[in-house]
Parts: sequence; C-alpha cells; structure tokens
Amino acid sequence: MVDRRTFGKILGGGAAAALGALGAAPSASQASTTAANAAPRSAQPAFGPVRQIDAGALNVGYVETGPADGQPVFLLHGWPYDIHSYVAVAPLLAAKGYRVVVPHLRGHGTTRFREAAAPRTAEQSAFALDLVALMDALGVRQALLAGYDWGSRTADIVAALWPQRVRALVSVTGYLITNREANKQPLPPKAEWAWWYQYYFATERGRLGLTENRHDLAKLIWAFNSPTWKFDDATFDRTAASFDSPDYVPIVIGNYRWRLGLAPGDPRHDALEAQLAQGPTIAVPTITIDGEVDPFTPPGDGAAYRARFTGPYEHRTLRGIGHNVPQEAPEPFAQAVVDAGRL
Repeated sequence: MVDRRTFGKILGGGAAAALGALGAAPSASQASTTAANAAPRSAQPAFGPVRQIDAGALNVGYVETGPADGQPVFLLHGWPYDIHSYVAVAPLLAAKGYRVVVPHLRGHGTTRFREAAAPRTAEQSAFALDLVALMDALGVRQALLAGYDWGSRTADIVAALWPQRVRALVSVTGYLITNREANKQPLPPKAEWAWWYQYYFATERGRLGLTENRHDLAKLIWAFNSPTWKFDDATFDRTAASFDSPDYVPIVIGNYRWRLGLAPGDPRHDALEAQLAQGPTIAVPTITIDGEVDPFTPPGDGAAYRARFTGPYEHRTLRGIGHNVPQEAPEPFAQAVVDAGRL
C-alpha cells in the first residue's frame, strides 16, 4: 500500500468520496483514459511457467516472456497482490519485442529465502536490493521498471539510488519512498481510519488475524482499493494462492511495523535507509500514473509529487480506475511502459 503521508493529501482534494491494445503514443493532452479501457476480465489466461533463480538472499519465482534479446522490462506487484496483476500486460509488451520479467516479491508465491535462518526483514531497501540482485542473476544491466504499490516503491528506490540500472520508470501513485520520521506524525482522523490494517498489524491480534484470515482480508482490501473493478472469484483465488507462502505473514507484518517504527530493519541496510530518508529525487525518464478512484491517489493530478522527478516526465490519470492499475487497465499501463522508454 502507499505511504501514509501521500494518503494524507487526499482529503483536501475531495477524493474521500471515491472510497465507499497498444496503439500510437498519446500526446500530453491525451494522457487520461476511461474505464472502458479496463473491461472486466473473467477469463483466466495461462501465465507462466513460473521459473526459479537464486538471486541475493532469495530463490526468486518469476515469469518471463518475450524475446530473450529484447529490451528488459521488470513488472513489480504490490500488496495484497502477486504476479497475476500483469497477466494481460506481459503479453502485450512481449508482442512488442520486450523481454518481460514479472517476479514474486519476497514473502509471495514461490519466492523463498535461500537460508532458513535468514531474518525476514521487510524494510523498503530490502525489496530494492532483491530487485538489483535479480537483475544481476538474469544478466540484465539496465531495464525499464514499472510497478504499483510496493512495486512502485521498489522501482522508485532503484531509480533513485542506482539510476544507471534504470532505462525508464513507470510509477503508479508517483513517489512512494517512505520517510519513517514523517510517518510518526498523525494524519487527520478521516485519513487515519483507512489505514486500519496497519494498526491492526501492529498488534499480536493483527498478526494472528492475518495468519488465519489472509484470504478474506485481502479480498476486502481489493474491493476497497478498486471500487469500480468487478473482479470474480477465480481472478482473486488465483492470486490468493500466493499468500500461502510460509514467509507471507512475517514479511507483511514486518513491512508495516517497520514503516511505523515498530520493527527494526536489517542493520546492513542502515546506510541505504539513511539515503532514502533524505527523499532523493529521481532523474530517469518517468511516467507517473494515478488511478482516479484509487483511494490513495492524492489530489492535484500528480502535483503532490511532481518535484521529486527531475528528468523527462509525463503524468497520466486513468479515469474510473482504482489501485491495481495494471490488472484493471492493462492496455494503458503497457502503453505507459512503451512511452516511458521513448522519453
């Protein structure tokens, strides 16, 4: 999910009321779309096979499609989602000649820690290091990165700290690098209530609740995050299988507790976190995307985070689209990837 400070900007823009085929590149004046581009998909196309590779601390499960010599694109999912957010995006990009890699983030799907005793730390820099290690393992020097939610944050960090590894960036909800010091400050009450699960996860009761009710909790959050997306049970169940990973609960709980300053990170990552706490700007070519009915979209059509992107840049608002942008609007998302590489 997105950073608490970003969500706090929603209230002034009236977005709280929203809570309850690749073609020619669009011009800046055409950077919005409609829900017609995201008709419900009840069919369950094949996606895979899932491959495994050792990369850093992990044995990563991932799907790869497209020509092996194509320009690499890494597509990064959020929480509570998995690689199937890209089940329609990946083939669109593969058909355009891209080498598309879609990994399960730590704690999800078939991704596992290589050492049983390894700490299940879940600070933001750990996910970024996972991605760099995966790129190295696959022999990828530079790639386009695209993501939403946890995936946006991970891609943002790599773009900020290792820009030489990033050809271009597509980031849903813009700049999501977490500032834990800022997270100590309370938000207005109407903003705080939407983060109930973060406070729930801060308790032992919440940890047990996630353990016992991980599927029902995720389905509730899907409906809240994407109020116009009429996903069916088969679509949800396909993703929910990824939540049965033995590392799912410790990673989810660890991530949200870390953000609130309630859990330590890995001391080996302290130097990186100190850099990220400074809010580094991102200079690589970037397209940011907001889902109009995503409850975490800040007002201002990207203005809230515009200053954090200092290179070639475009912003797009997808009308009638919620939080899980690539699965709700695969064609516009894929087009944004293509266009970012042309900036």
